[in-house]
Amino acid sequence: MQTVTLLLSLAALLALGLIMTRICNLVHLPNVTAYLLAGLILSPYTFGIVNEELISSLSLLSELSLGFIAFSIGFSFKINHLKTLGKGVFIITVVQAVFTALLVDLAMLLLYFLGVVELPVVFVFGAIATATAPAATLLVIHQYKAQGPLTDTLVPVVAIDDAIGLMIFSISIAVSQTLVSGTQFTAWVLLEPLKEIVLSLGVGAVLGFIVAGGVKIFHSRANRLTLIILCIFMGVALSKLWNLSNLLLCMMIGAIYCNFDTHTEPVMDSYDRWSHPLYILFFVISGAQLNVRILVSVGVVGIVYLVARMVGKYTGAALGAQLAKSEPNVKKYLGLTLLPQAGVAIGMVQEVIADLPIYAELVTTVILSATLIYELVGPLVTKFSLMKAGEIVLPPKQPKKPKQTKAE
Repeated sequence: MQTVTLLLSLAALLALGLIMTRICNLVHLPNVTAYLLAGLILSPYTFGIVNEELISSLSLLSELSLGFIAFSIGFSFKINHLKTLGKGVFIITVVQAVFTALLVDLAMLLLYFLGVVELPVVFVFGAIATATAPAATLLVIHQYKAQGPLTDTLVPVVAIDDAIGLMIFSISIAVSQTLVSGTQFTAWVLLEPLKEIVLSLGVGAVLGFIVAGGVKIFHSRANRLTLIILCIFMGVALSKLWNLSNLLLCMMIGAIYCNFDTHTEPVMDSYDRWSHPLYILFFVISGAQLNVRILVSVGVVGIVYLVARMVGKYTGAALGAQLAKSEPNVKKYLGLTLLPQAGVAIGMVQEVIADLPIYAELVTTVILSATLIYELVGPLVTKFSLMKAGEIVLPPKQPKKPKQTKAE
């Protein structure tokens, strides 16, 4: 009976996700927003159609979905494509991530001097602020088939951003733990976080070469697709086993594969069709996990975090684009497209709960409230920015045909 309930629940999640896209399309909302709204409707914290136990049991499905999304993001790292973009993408990504972390840190330091927060938690908020939501951004781009300089810059930026964000977070939480424990600060605190990143990329590279080599043995589209799915499953499993970054690992699989196989288009076409239902489930489940009740308890810390992060992302991206001598539309709109925040930030919250339990309640309330707002508003702002940059062209409305009279 439990299996039947689970299958019916998955069917309900997919069904409502699809229905909401039809409703949201009437007012030109992105599909990702529709999926999140579907999740909110089903959420145990709103109408309670699904319970917390069910949502918790679907966590593995969410991790798998994130692995498939990360694999797709890896395709933005084609060497030929990166050469055309130049080092500008890396300059923009580093500048906006560091600027955002510093600005949020400064804002939280002000609250510390006012006696609102304690010093160790200051650095935690700054680090979490760097994370973006590549999955939401990628889905908006795919839905509207966005093309142009802003899109070409945005995709690798959100991909690299989380790698940099994870590094900043690992260092920041180590500093916070040192402040809480009162132990001596050492250089190893700064070097230890690099191990997770290097191992994640290394394991992902090995699996990527397995895919790239395997396609020379398996020639049918179906077998190649099976090989990709197999390696993503392995990647997600190894990331859980060795406490590695699922996002970085699966992203590396895609990056290696796309650079060592010149005929990826037919396979990736099948991949996109196969993985789309997983993306729907990922966002509907993400929406169901958002607790709207915590918005009332977010307080001054949450408001400061929301505003400081938005200003940091926008200003940091504009400054980075200026240094990289990017096109005007990139300088003007890139920061707005970096507002969505979801899975990676929530993963960071889980680490705070484990490593700094004294601050778990405050950090969880603020970040999950911000995630709710960013995930609902972020895709809309991303779509708006891409449209203003002229990289999304919506089809014109078809005029209604006049009704014919009987005489005609």
